[in-house]
Amino acid sequence: MRIPPLHGLRFAFGTLTVLPVPVTRWDRVAARAGMLCAPLAGVVVGGIAGLLGAAALVAGAGPLLAAVCAAAVPAVLTRGLHLDGLADTADGLGSGKPAAEALRIMKQSDIGPFGVITLVLVLLAQVAALAEAYGGSWERGALAAAVSATAARLALTLAARRGIPAARPEGLGAAVAGVVPVRGALAVAVAVAAAAGGALSATYGAVRAAAAVVVAAAAAELLLRHCVRRFGGVTGDVFGGLAETAGTAALVVLSLG
Repeated sequence: MRIPPLHGLRFAFGTLTVLPVPVTRWDRVAARAGMLCAPLAGVVVGGIAGLLGAAALVAGAGPLLAAVCAAAVPAVLTRGLHLDGLADTADGLGSGKPAAEALRIMKQSDIGPFGVITLVLVLLAQVAALAEAYGGSWERGALAAAVSATAARLALTLAARRGIPAARPEGLGAAVAGVVPVRGALAVAVAVAAAAGGALSATYGAVRAAAAVVVAAAAAELLLRHCVRRFGGVTGDVFGGLAETAGTAALVVLSLG
């Protein structure tokens, strides 16, 4: 069953951002279209982040403060859900408990030591990599922020492919788990890598830009497989953890050399 692209865009922006986009359809068909459109939401989030960092730099701020501004935007535009998911996933994995107990730990409202440590290290890595980029130029910083956010949402598309089960029968993870055809997910990944290579070729080089997307997807895939083994599938928290992992990996690649 085909669905108008607008429904997919509404699903992607309405569920993955706080932008005032109403979700007019909530079912598996809309979820499939929405998850295929997820990287487009990343382009918008990353574009806003990159421009805010660039504006701070132009206004006289140093690269470090510009990087903090850019890193704050994705957190604000997702209400911190991806960061919260990363922390909860770290607590669940770090607990060493069986799947049911680990999932219970992840559902608690507090954050444990594994979550805190992971959040601190990931945010430090993001800010450090963005500061390196903004230290080169405002354009490098803005492009790095955009690619990072797009790669983060690409990880969600790949994680929602068929064959990946949900760990719980309810929640966002259950709503989108297994909705994306494998070929569709791979096609989106190729398109994102090619677009990054083309857009960043003059600034970072086409190979490094495409490599940032590939490494981001690979890092998220490793975490995804580990979570499926440990929890029996994916949850909304796992999706958040995958997004932050992929986005950070992309920034690290772009900051090297």
